[in-house]
Amino acid sequence: MRAAPASSAPIVLVPACQKPVGGLICYTVGQKYIDAVRLAGCVPLVVPGATAQELDALLAIADGILLTGSPSNVHPSHFGEDVHDPTLPLDPDRDAWTLPIVRRALAMGMPLLGICRGFQEVNVALGGSLHQAVHEQPGLSDHRSDEALPLDEEYGFAHTAQLVPGGFLDHTLRGLPSSILSEQGEFQVNSLHGQGVNRLAPQLRVEARAPDGVVEAVTIAEPAHPGAFSLCLQWHPEWQAEGNPVSVRIFKAFGQACQAWHAGKQTS
Repeated sequence: MRAAPASSAPIVLVPACQKPVGGLICYTVGQKYIDAVRLAGCVPLVVPGATAQELDALLAIADGILLTGSPSNVHPSHFGEDVHDPTLPLDPDRDAWTLPIVRRALAMGMPLLGICRGFQEVNVALGGSLHQAVHEQPGLSDHRSDEALPLDEEYGFAHTAQLVPGGFLDHTLRGLPSSILSEQGEFQVNSLHGQGVNRLAPQLRVEARAPDGVVEAVTIAEPAHPGAFSLCLQWHPEWQAEGNPVSVRIFKAFGQACQAWHAGKQTS
């Protein structure tokens, strides 16, 4: 896949997370997300946080948003619950600006791709809720990874995802070799999440599920602007994305949507 020339490449906002370093609050984002934005042919712009007054300025320069995964969880107060496990990390400062910018971006029709925490942010921002411990729910599997494993194993394939026929993701991935995508619409994904969708937000449509029924992918059912790109994934397609045909298809589609948004701004 050939990246767009730098002079015409769209800009994608990438949220950073708070992390203490040497007693100071710092902002971090995994390199794999930056690499994935570049694989899509876009320019990553890491955002350390934003006030309500800064959202308009960010949206004015952006051509897309990539909501990353994170060790932290969305604070459950945003879906009317108390914290289930206080030992797990939270990042309320990230919640404070990503949840409103999700609603604003989707209302504008700006391309948006959410991964893991980002997937969960979109569901919560639009009125859905989360299982704070998927592995404690009757009939659901443990979707957490073993952090003691080497990264290649921790991020290795953990189970299949089943496409919903006729959906956006089905359309995006169709035509891949049968060794990657079965005739039944199944493909392999990794799994590194403890939380997951409980109540699906009314605006969202399921695009894929894990074998136990956990939601693995969603889109906006009726986008404010027809054809607008919105895709949220519970797994981590950014991991070694360039060598994964499913990931390449997803990031290529996202990049094309961001390029179209960028081109539209230049001609308006």
